[in-house]
Amino acid sequence: MFSIAKLTHQLNEEIQDNEIRVIGADGAQLGIMSSEAALELAAEQDLDLVKISPTANPPVCKIMDYGKFRFDQMKKEKESRKNQRVVEIKEIRMSPGIDTNDLNTKMKNAIKFLKDGNRVKVSVRFRGREMAHTNIGEQLLLQFAEGCNEVANMEKNPKLEGRFMFMFLSPKAENKK
Repeated sequence: MFSIAKLTHQLNEEIQDNEIRVIGADGAQLGIMSSEAALELAAEQDLDLVKISPTANPPVCKIMDYGKFRFDQMKKEKESRKNQRVVEIKEIRMSPGIDTNDLNTKMKNAIKFLKDGNRVKVSVRFRGREMAHTNIGEQLLLQFAEGCNEVANMEKNPKLEGRFMFMFLSPKAENKK
C-alpha cells in the first residue's frame, strides 16, 4: 500500500482541544468554537472535522470529506512520481592510442546516451609511459566533446586524477525527454 500523506491528521472525535478555529467546507471562516460544536456542524453536513494546523493558536480545523481529500492527495503523489526521471551517468572509456573508427563508434554511443537524456562521463586511461603524454588524452577528450557539441554541453573540462583523465557531458535542454 502507498504511504498516504506524510502528515497524520486528527479526525472528528480524536480532536480534544477546548477551542478551535473552524473553516467550512467551502473555505469560509466559521470562527472560533468548541470542538463539540464544530463536530456537530460537520455531522450535520455528513462531513469530517479534520485538524489541519495543530500548532496554531487556537488549532485550525476544516470541515471536509476526508476520504476524498486522501484520494486526491494519493493521486497527486502518484502523478509526481510518474513525472520523475532518474538521470543516469553512462561511462565511455578510451585509451590515448584509440583509432578514428573506434573513436567515432564511441562518439555515436555517447550521442545516443545524450539523446536519451543521460549524462556521459568520458574517460581516458593512461598506462605506463602514456602518463608522460597526458596532453594527448586531453586533446582526445576535447575532440570527443567537439564531436558531440550539437547534442551536448561540456559540464566539466578534462581533469586528470591518478591514471584517468575524464570529463562530463550533459544533454542540451532541447534534447531532454
